[in-house]
Amino acid sequence: MSKVEARKGNQQRRKSTQPNPQMVQRQPAKKRRKMPLWVWLGLGSIGACSAAAGAFLAVSLTSAPLQQRTLSAADDAFFKQNGKEAFSRSVLQVPEVSKPVNILLLGIKTNLSDVKNSDGKERKKNGYDAEVDTLDGLSDTIMLLRFDPQTKRTIFLGIPRDTKIERTGHGTEKINAVDRESGPAAAAREVSKLMGGVAIDRYIRLNNMGVAKLVDELGGVTVTVPKDIKYQDDSQHFYVNLKAGKQHLDGIKLLGLLRYRNDANGDIGRMQRQQMVVKALLEQSLNPMTIARIPQLFSVIQSHVDTNLTVEELLALGGFSMQNGKSNMQMLMMPGDYNGDGKHGTSYWLPDRKGIQNMMARYFDHGIISLEQPKAENLRVNIHDTSHFPDATARLVKRLNKAGYQNVHIDTTLKLKEDLDTSQFIAQKGNPEVAEGLSQLLGFGEVKVDSSGNLYSDVTIKLGRDWIQKEQIYKSLNQKVSPTK
Repeated sequence: MSKVEARKGNQQRRKSTQPNPQMVQRQPAKKRRKMPLWVWLGLGSIGACSAAAGAFLAVSLTSAPLQQRTLSAADDAFFKQNGKEAFSRSVLQVPEVSKPVNILLLGIKTNLSDVKNSDGKERKKNGYDAEVDTLDGLSDTIMLLRFDPQTKRTIFLGIPRDTKIERTGHGTEKINAVDRESGPAAAAREVSKLMGGVAIDRYIRLNNMGVAKLVDELGGVTVTVPKDIKYQDDSQHFYVNLKAGKQHLDGIKLLGLLRYRNDANGDIGRMQRQQMVVKALLEQSLNPMTIARIPQLFSVIQSHVDTNLTVEELLALGGFSMQNGKSNMQMLMMPGDYNGDGKHGTSYWLPDRKGIQNMMARYFDHGIISLEQPKAENLRVNIHDTSHFPDATARLVKRLNKAGYQNVHIDTTLKLKEDLDTSQFIAQKGNPEVAEGLSQLLGFGEVKVDSSGNLYSDVTIKLGRDWIQKEQIYKSLNQKVSPTK
């Protein structure tokens, strides 16, 4: 007899002083088929919960795309150019990702001044620039996501909203305006063109209000705020006051972290924080407690999200993330550089075509990767000190210079609140072999592939306590050998 059947039998015996043994055996079996699925979800493991929830929602909710705008036949065909569908059903009839799928994520800015009038003209800003619940604004966040069951990785490629493009019929413009002007399929076409013609299978659009409600339905999200942030904009009633460090934020506070851009790195710094938040959101969604919130989460999605993903496909993506975990998530940023400081003319992010080609070949299985690697003397290395140990960075620079790395800089502008036991060698451009070479040369640290390092570096070293321990070993060795010289 199962635990569930035994528990039901106990309940039946409490109702009668003379229980019928046959009733105790038969009644649970009869009721088992009618038992709410959420009871079973609470009894299983995370994987079982995901499968049960997927099976339930797959049969109880519509399998039509959750779109808030209709695509033309040509636009719909664009998202299906990859041939055979990337989604299928497992033996248990649970939706799953069966081949790599690329998804364009657009986070829409929703201030009234960014939304055009019905005649297509810009609204004039008049006093309070209110936030509105619409998907007709500029794209503040642009990411290309890849869920790859072959490598078991989830890739987040951030595309700066100021990226310069040449668009047929529109001339030179920033990529963040395409969706507002022509819709998600047009935005996907421009991103595909920018990335060398890679196929894009689906899109997701959501605005700030949708993000805030999703976060609140998740019960908040835990993130590490990189530094103290305090900002005030009375025209938008936009106020941010966050202290550095790891903390649990609700939807409104998290939006402050997402929208803030008034620091040295401007929109690029904001994009780095956005990627951090997206990763934290996915990690939070893997929490077993999230299973009980699925109906509420889908209610928010249906109200505030525009996507040509179906419910089944969303469940497949969730199951993929749950199976592969946060360790297989990699954050990248499209290579490039600004054309200026924005004080003299329009500021654009200029794409690095060769860097994009290598990144797409390496992480999106599209194109051919260049085997040419930067020489040590040309490699740009940036050091962030989290060890707080006197002369730690100076000693590291000396070691690197001796090994032939001459383009080394100590970043003193960012006062990191991190306290790392293990140093991190961050491959900012997405080429891990460069960071691995440095880590092996120095004999410490771990390699990470993400975009959280210095914008203009090839490798960013976040210096931890393991370097100090190694330096003490060097010091003791030098003291031992010096008398024999």
